[in-house]
Parts: sequence; C-alpha cells; structure tokens
Amino acid sequence: MGALALVFSCAAFADIVPYTVQGDGIPQPLAGARGDPQRGRAIVASRQQGLCLLCHAAPVPEERFQGDLAPNLAGVGARYSEAQLRLRVVDPRRVNPSSFMPAFHSRGNPSRIGAQWAGKPILDAQQVEDVVAWLATLR
Repeated sequence: MGALALVFSCAAFADIVPYTVQGDGIPQPLAGARGDPQRGRAIVASRQQGLCLLCHAAPVPEERFQGDLAPNLAGVGARYSEAQLRLRVVDPRRVNPSSFMPAFHSRGNPSRIGAQWAGKPILDAQQVEDVVAWLATLR
C-alpha cells in the first residue's frame, strides 16, 4: 500500500515551516530538531500561549479549571505516534474535518481564535515540537 505524501511549502508564509503529511501523520519534526518535553508541558499548561487546558484536561495537577470539551490528554502518547500527534497539533482538521481545535501551525484558522493570532500561526515550529515531545511522554 503506497502512502500518500503531501508537501506543504509555505514560502509566502515565512513563519510556517514546510512539512510533509504521510497518511495520518507528519513523520519529520518541523523544526529539524527534537522538542523539549518540559517546554512542551509549559506551553500546554499556559493560559497565555497554548491555551490547551481551555478544552482539554491533562495530567497537570497544579492547573485548576481544566476543560472537558475535548479528549483528556492523559495517555495520548500511548494512543498516537509522534507523527500522528504532530499532525493533530499542526492541523487537526486534516484528521477530523469537524474538529473545533485550532490549527496551531497554520494561517488558516476559523474565527474561534483570538484576534492576536488571526492570519498567523499560534505556535512556531519549535513550540509544536516541544508540545509533541511532552504529549509523547503521556503513556
């Protein structure tokens, strides 16, 4: 079975790193380097940066008022590969077209995001890799 590979080259968008989707994942790190799980945890827990806990619950016990609109992140590293996690963070609608989760490394987000992120990525490539690195530890 041949895997469909799509290359997203965003030369016009210098802040978007090109990536290749293979199947249901992005196999190569966006930033060309591995992410740092501790920085990723901080991004997920941040109420100013990732905002993940608005919708998701996660094993971050010091953060109160975690969301329940989206799947709990506990165990997500056992359910998905790093490539699958990366695509879900970069552009979740590629996997689930009805997802209300924003695409964190895209310019094409719907109106559900804050004005400060309109027309630009929410997370840069290294931040995506940091988040993926932390999510992969959640087994």
